[in-house]
Amino acid sequence: MKLSNEWFTALSENESGQLVTVSGRDELTEFVQSGKFKERVEITWKYEGDDKGMPSEALAEKMEEIQEALRKAMEKDKLSILTGVYTGGGEKIWVYYTRTVRVFGERLNEALAPFEELPISIYTEVDPEWEEYTDMYEMKDWAIE
Repeated sequence: MKLSNEWFTALSENESGQLVTVSGRDELTEFVQSGKFKERVEITWKYEGDDKGMPSEALAEKMEEIQEALRKAMEKDKLSILTGVYTGGGEKIWVYYTRTVRVFGERLNEALAPFEELPISIYTEVDPEWEEYTDMYEMKDWAIE
């Protein structure tokens, strides 16, 4: 299974009507069909947004740095795959599908060890049908170029 780095970006709204930028990963059919990634992990970072609910430029850069550190650690041997990133409404959410939540947690701690403590929360759910990904992927129809 080859992991692509093809992404699309779409715009959505949260329940409060604030703009949310959705980045979704494309070309993951083999991973979905493999049945090996049964658990979903969502990492949420709540922040004080600007008047549009978006992070400041400095915070956005820090979040990008965290995202790359996590992605490198999680995807190096395809333990977990970053499938979607939501930004807006005062929060950033990274969505991963993983083979095992236990090892994901260990890797998360290792990857974030060099950083100061972050205001993140973690939610996990068994999602063998990739329901969250399928819902998010429907937004590809509204992708912005």
